Amino acid sequence: MTMSARAWVATRKGLFELRRAGERWDIAAVSFLGEPVSAVLPADASAPDRPMIAALNLGHFGVKCHASDDRGRTWREVSTPAFPLQPAEARDDIEWKLLQIWSLAASSDAIWAGTLPGGLFRSADGGATWQLCESLWNDPRRHEWMGGGYDVPGIHSIVLDPRDRDPQHQRVLVGVSTGGAWASSDGGRSWTSAARGMRADYMPPEHAFDANAQDVHRIVACASHPEHLWCQHHNGIWRSTDAAASWQQVTGVPVSDFGFTVAVDPSDPARAWFAPAVADQRRVPVDAALCVLRTDDGGRSFAALRAGLPQSHCYDLVYRHGLDVGTDGRTLLMGSTTGGLWTSDDGGDRWQVVSTTLPPIHAVALERS
Repeated sequence: MTMSARAWVATRKGLFELRRAGERWDIAAVSFLGEPVSAVLPADASAPDRPMIAALNLGHFGVKCHASDDRGRTWREVSTPAFPLQPAEARDDIEWKLLQIWSLAASSDAIWAGTLPGGLFRSADGGATWQLCESLWNDPRRHEWMGGGYDVPGIHSIVLDPRDRDPQHQRVLVGVSTGGAWASSDGGRSWTSAARGMRADYMPPEHAFDANAQDVHRIVACASHPEHLWCQHHNGIWRSTDAAASWQQVTGVPVSDFGFTVAVDPSDPARAWFAPAVADQRRVPVDAALCVLRTDDGGRSFAALRAGLPQSHCYDLVYRHGLDVGTDGRTLLMGSTTGGLWTSDDGGDRWQVVSTTLPPIHAVALERS
């Protein structure tokens, strides 16, 4: 497989483009300078007609979406997902108003967006129009979802089975903070809870296994074996080998099993990376030393990778979308909420600094080649 040659870094003050020259990554350009970019969907060589999408969160001026047909050189504003008018009789504690686009994903025929509050939207025309997945939004079980790091629940993970070419049979899995995992096998027309086996230690014992109480931080799938899934949960690391029908906790994790992000090798479902941290109030690297955990055997053992990462007085947190792996299974890109950005060409054994002075990083994404 070829190594990625471009990448994008969504930050609080713009979207930065990286380009690779030999073994070095450099910042080549910046779009939307000064504006918060909450999510980015990069270009994909296998889908040349699909635009890139950048989601902006402009505060008082609202959420905006922009599309690029030339790999980020120029941008045009497109429509933004919107909730329907909230009925007066709606049994809801939250306002039906878009606060942020938290995640973006693409299937063979559509672009998907997960939002705060917890809406799932789909666009079949490159972002020109969006449709709310009303079957999930109107499910009465949604009212049991709770806010996690935000005041309202949101959808941060959208996992699409790349083998599904028929929209009527598209398999979709979403991760909700806080609301567990939800799966559809019919393109979003119907949904089932998909959090069996997860446990929430922060809940009273009698509610620890309640599906809607699970604070899922991130879910990813192996591209070549999409039934194999990894989940970084508030209470540890879970793995599924049956397309989220059940989850098994990974035990014996060194350093810490708390964190927000996870990436999986696109060709090897047993190989995954995590960025451990101190749980709950502190949310900093353990012992103020940044490391990445990698398992090569499905979670039976882990390597703590530190070469090239700061090992003293480091308080960088890697958030949900702050770690990505390339199609070669070796190129890694990692960004922190303190503005640190690192790359690795050897699966995380050694890291190189790109910058330590970027704005807080919301998401990183390697171009798919």
